[in-house]
Amino acid sequence: MKPTSQITAGHAVLETVIGFMGIAWSEKGLIRLCLPERSREAVERRLLRHPGVSASTNQPSWVVELIASIKAYAAGEDVDFTGVPVDLDGVDDFRLAIYDAARKLGFGETTTYGELAKRAGHAGLPRETGAALGANPVPLVIPCHRILAAGGKIGGFSAPGGSATKEKMLAMEGVRVGPPPAAQASFGF
Repeated sequence: MKPTSQITAGHAVLETVIGFMGIAWSEKGLIRLCLPERSREAVERRLLRHPGVSASTNQPSWVVELIASIKAYAAGEDVDFTGVPVDLDGVDDFRLAIYDAARKLGFGETTTYGELAKRAGHAGLPRETGAALGANPVPLVIPCHRILAAGGKIGGFSAPGGSATKEKMLAMEGVRVGPPPAAQASFGF
């Protein structure tokens, strides 16, 4: 067993301008990311109920950088999470392909479940793609919020707040989903 000072697995709860968020990591990379909740305790409970989440709060340098990036994203900055190491041990090949394709979507870029399935080499499997994204352990880093239903509809979202959270995250990235607000429709030109 490693001495406590060298343990590289752990978790952290962070306060952002959009709520409390949480992350957990292993020796290989990020294993969990919890999207905003109203309380630190709610995030802590969500994190610690998952197997493999360490009680340690010691943060390697990449975690310190990730926390700063998450806070910057929450404040509305364009942040690229593609360099964050992710530990997806135990995830099947189909989900790995879907997650890899999703990670290629940049800030403010969206696609549909069907198109993402095609990009991942699994054309014709939009529902299965949606299910895979619903099981995504590290939303934001694997940006499942950027995947829309056919016809540009918002689609589902398994994070707290559901589709409303997804819509808020997309709005933070400059993406509008759905009809224009009534005030814009009232202009006579």
